Amino acid sequence: MSAPDGSPVGAERSIGQLFASATTEMSALVHDEIALAKAQLKQDVKRGAVSGGMFSVAGAVLVFSLPMLNFALAYGIRTWSGWNLAVCFLLSFAANVLVAVVLALIGVVFAKKAQKGKGPQKVAASMKETAGVLQNAKPHTRSDGSDAKALEERVREAKAIEAVARSSS
Repeated sequence: MSAPDGSPVGAERSIGQLFASATTEMSALVHDEIALAKAQLKQDVKRGAVSGGMFSVAGAVLVFSLPMLNFALAYGIRTWSGWNLAVCFLLSFAANVLVAVVLALIGVVFAKKAQKGKGPQKVAASMKETAGVLQNAKPHTRSDGSDAKALEERVREAKAIEAVARSSS
């Protein structure tokens, strides 16, 4: 059985191995943070595109439906109620404006959602926090030589165990 970096479980790793492992993990973290920022930015852009699309559809509905719907509605109201034709045309225009307002409100809702999305800002803050933690990390200094001797002894023991493991396999 081995650790994620390939070293045997229970064996002491050197400072170089620890540094390489930390560098690899930091690189993976940065890549993951960038991927998260891209995904959140993509979602915000998609919401903005839906908002713009809704505004465009609202304008198109208003422009293209006015002539046909105004005539059809006006004559329909006139047939149904018997009112003056001018009043009937005003009512049909009001119905078209109402449809355009509803579509524009849907566009406003999506525009507000796109503005609230602060995906890249969240990721940038997280990356700054990670960098701040790493900058404040200080190596543990040993005050006397006794710890260094114990470390050397453990390294020798680990090498002896490794040599025995190799010879028995």
